[in-house]
Amino acid sequence: MSDRKKALEKIHVIPGMGCMVQPKGVAFRVWAPHAESVSVVGLFNNWDPAAHPMQREDGDTWFTMVDVAEEGQGYLYHIRNGEQEFTRPDPRGRAMENSVGNTLVWKPKPEEAGPAFTAPNMNDLVIYEMHVGSFNVPEGANHGTFASAVEKMPYLKSLGINAIEVMPVAEFAGDLSWGYNPASPFAVESAYGGPQGLLAFVKAAHAHGIAVIMDVVYNHFGPSDLGLWQFDGWSENDKGGIYFYNDHRSSTPWGDTRPDYGRGEVRTYIRDNALMWFEEYGVDGLRWDMTVFIRSCQGNPGHPDDDLSEGWGLMQWVNDEIHAQYPDAITIAEDLRDSEWLVKGTGAGGAGFRSQWNAAFVHPVRDVMIQTADEHRRLEAIQTALTCCFDGDVFKRVIYSESHDEVANGKARLPTEISPDDAGALPARQRSNLAAALVYTAPGIPMIFQGQEFLTDEWFRDDVPLDWSRPEDFKGVLALYRDLAGLRRNLGGNTAGLTGQHVHVHHVEHERKVLGFRRWREGGAGDDVLVILNLSHTAADDVRVGVPNAGCWKVRFHSDAQVYGHDLGGHPCLDAEATEGEWEGYPFSIHLALGGYSAAILSQDK
Repeated sequence: MSDRKKALEKIHVIPGMGCMVQPKGVAFRVWAPHAESVSVVGLFNNWDPAAHPMQREDGDTWFTMVDVAEEGQGYLYHIRNGEQEFTRPDPRGRAMENSVGNTLVWKPKPEEAGPAFTAPNMNDLVIYEMHVGSFNVPEGANHGTFASAVEKMPYLKSLGINAIEVMPVAEFAGDLSWGYNPASPFAVESAYGGPQGLLAFVKAAHAHGIAVIMDVVYNHFGPSDLGLWQFDGWSENDKGGIYFYNDHRSSTPWGDTRPDYGRGEVRTYIRDNALMWFEEYGVDGLRWDMTVFIRSCQGNPGHPDDDLSEGWGLMQWVNDEIHAQYPDAITIAEDLRDSEWLVKGTGAGGAGFRSQWNAAFVHPVRDVMIQTADEHRRLEAIQTALTCCFDGDVFKRVIYSESHDEVANGKARLPTEISPDDAGALPARQRSNLAAALVYTAPGIPMIFQGQEFLTDEWFRDDVPLDWSRPEDFKGVLALYRDLAGLRRNLGGNTAGLTGQHVHVHHVEHERKVLGFRRWREGGAGDDVLVILNLSHTAADDVRVGVPNAGCWKVRFHSDAQVYGHDLGGHPCLDAEATEGEWEGYPFSIHLALGGYSAAILSQDK
């Protein structure tokens, strides 16, 4: 055997796909089954297709080693298929100049994400949904970056947040986007700071005790600036080629670009992408965008003509792989069909997610708060929102009153929905504060959307930055969110019940629109929590509520207190001594008074 052949065989044992930086040079491997020839072109060879031809391997991959290539250099694959000759970016490239530019040679640096970090337990999570491009935009800049977001980490920690859910940061078309149009799924958005910026972001979040949950999009790719489209020149029905379905299954609400979940190479591509965020960036979880369009073609799961069993199997496989390697990983589905099968274990036939966004909470809560007349506020809707549970675990749902979807696409921020002409008006603040109290005290994982905590109004747009003067203008609202987060996380040691599985809605006054419920983990002092809401503009005096224990029940929070706004009523809501005597199924009761449109939280000292 010749020395050259031996050298080539040795080179070919380099594992992996895409660009792999070696001690000397860079190895490249790409899947292109219909190509007649492939070469890698780049800065290192003056973009000459003849300089570094790739060799076809088993499995229809192509490989070469470029000794002179260096990290940071741009490159593309030059592909020939019949009379077609064209270049494509690397489908697995970690960095790009931009969504229509060259792929950049990048060596993963997971150690730069910082030391090992343990994310909070699911029942302790308080999530902040963030859009990096509009979260904190420097003066004179068009958009935010990972670096500008890092500047606000101390603020988020002081807010009581312990997890950030980051809207998608895979390279997308242009510099302004929600992120749900991934052009290059493995690359980190260049406008945000690329992979180096993301590493620094994760490190800073962890240093502040904050987990990072990455939003990923696997129900479609693109549709614009999409290098995967007809990648090696082959397609059927003029559709997307090797990475996509090439029949009716390709159609999605966002373009004709649904990945082919039945093709092994595409399944592996998605699996490897999901694992990459953990392995290379140290993130703590993934939130999958609109999984209903992974498990069905047109959003009608269960219909025999619409089901995508291959998509269901893909989710099971990827979740199993993630949880096998990262047992504490936070995996969340946005499905919005409220099927508990999304969060059941794969052994039982479920998709294996740890939690899912809960439509049965957000929609009734927003509807009740938006109603103009008090008599139209349906307590039954709130009861249903409080008691929804999946697979016997209340933390298998994420609950919220605002998200990027709920405050856009024809809808607006909750205060604006309540009072379109003046979102800062007293009733808008009071009722959006009521919604926040429900988010933080109801069974489930609470999530707020960026700026909600200082009454951001209008609707979400990626080109409108958060106004960081508002925390001063609405410091009472901000204080309310901070206090609610502290109670939800039991930072004072006397509201453990808010981290527990149990809820009992036992006080319902339809006429006065007063509703009360108990939350508990094990029960007893320091654990049992009583939450009372007045959904009327009229103060409610002498509200008698059943409680499980004797002794003093202390008011930990009353949203009508003037510390949360100088123009609030400040209606007296005082600690109460329990009186013996059966009431509402409990052996004791207390008497309370609540201001209009207010919530109170009570518990006992240990």
